[in-house]
Amino acid sequence: MSEKIYACLLRLYPSHFRRSHGEDALQLFCDRLRDETGFIARTRLWLDLFLDLVISVPREYRRPQTVLIAASAAHPPDGAPLFFVLEDGGLRPSALFSGCALTLAGLSLFTVLLSHAGSLRHLNFVTSSTQFQSLSNHSPHTTPPVIAHDQLLMTASPLESSSSTDLQPSPLAIASAAGVVPSVDNPKLDPDRERVLNAVISNLRLHYVDPSLAEQMAGSLLAHARKGDDSAATDGYTFAYLLTSQMREVSQDMHLEVAYSSAPIPDRPRKLSSEDLAHYRDLLLRDNCAFKKVKVLHRNIGYLKLDVFADPAFCGSTAVSAMRTLNGADAIIFDLRDNHGGSAGMVNLLASYLFDHPEYMYDPRGTPTLRSFTQSPVAGNNLVHKPVYVLTSSTTVSAAEQFCYDLKMLHRATIVGETTRGSAHAGVFYRIDDHFGIGIPEAHSINPYSTPDWEGTGVQPDIPVPASSALSTSLSRITHHVSPQ
Repeated sequence: MSEKIYACLLRLYPSHFRRSHGEDALQLFCDRLRDETGFIARTRLWLDLFLDLVISVPREYRRPQTVLIAASAAHPPDGAPLFFVLEDGGLRPSALFSGCALTLAGLSLFTVLLSHAGSLRHLNFVTSSTQFQSLSNHSPHTTPPVIAHDQLLMTASPLESSSSTDLQPSPLAIASAAGVVPSVDNPKLDPDRERVLNAVISNLRLHYVDPSLAEQMAGSLLAHARKGDDSAATDGYTFAYLLTSQMREVSQDMHLEVAYSSAPIPDRPRKLSSEDLAHYRDLLLRDNCAFKKVKVLHRNIGYLKLDVFADPAFCGSTAVSAMRTLNGADAIIFDLRDNHGGSAGMVNLLASYLFDHPEYMYDPRGTPTLRSFTQSPVAGNNLVHKPVYVLTSSTTVSAAEQFCYDLKMLHRATIVGETTRGSAHAGVFYRIDDHFGIGIPEAHSINPYSTPDWEGTGVQPDIPVPASSALSTSLSRITHHVSPQ
């Protein structure tokens, strides 16, 4: 119930904020809810939540929206982020009052919705029955309001990609449109959605890394559209979310996504200025490049909590400094329970300290190069033969999973915690129109290991325990192997 209440409260924020941070905010709330038990802890949690709402909601409505940079997710320019905030807005004196009013309004609305849940379900049932009856009485001689879904692949509207070349339907798509898929009228899909759906399917067939899986997703998208499942979307963001969910149902690929931007998406990726890059670098350094904790614990156990694998072009010196701090430890723990991925370059840099010779670090998000190897040996490094433990949770994702997977395959680390999220592939962004685009994983690397990579399944821990117990479990295991100092 607490998660549902918080999910409703997130609706107070503007849509661009929910798209960028909604999932992470909900996960953070769930993590705190899991760890902070008892009346006092829960009370403090909700007080923190309401204070944050009062301060941040008005600020986000005045903050300029982020600019979507249609660049390759697998290879951002110079390691820069795909989403860049142009400027920050100051907090006005009226923010406190506005935030309180919005919060109270949201809570009141949620209470009313709960009390009338039964009535709403009944109303939805009656409405659905009426629509079904209307469709049943539809005359076969009446011209349907829109063209049939199997004809979507034959529409003449061009599909725009991130390059200047228009994408054209594949021969298989044309063959399907010629009669393989039976014609089914669907008056619920307006022409705009028809064009976007057509573009999504064509891009999948042209670019997705697994052609057979692309066909399955295309069939699923058409099936959902015929059943009217897309009619639940009332705006562009919801429609993009529905299409993304329908594709992921089939592929289990978390890097596959239809994106919607209320601000126009540029025809070509905007090259970031030196000022942009300097500002991004300052933001990273202000957060110590996401190296949250670097210290030596009791019994000379090194502990490094890292929440993002930032690009070494900006954060290489920070990583080197962190590993120097732990260089004298008798064992090392990498805490990746809150890590949301990032750069493969940082994965290789940190792994370099764990080997006495270059090791290949498999990365399914790109083709192998000389940079795919660790920079081992590192001069003056003493960690080569020390025990290594990596802590994981169900939200450990992407580059963090690569770090776990490769060290596990190389028998260099013990993974402790929960199965990771399961996002192995990275997508290239293709522009559909001014507001819609699609990120499609299209890299196909050869895995040198017999164990499949973590796409859809996650990295399985060697010692499965709840994420909250991973650190204490690792410390207990290490103390049995490390002699007291």
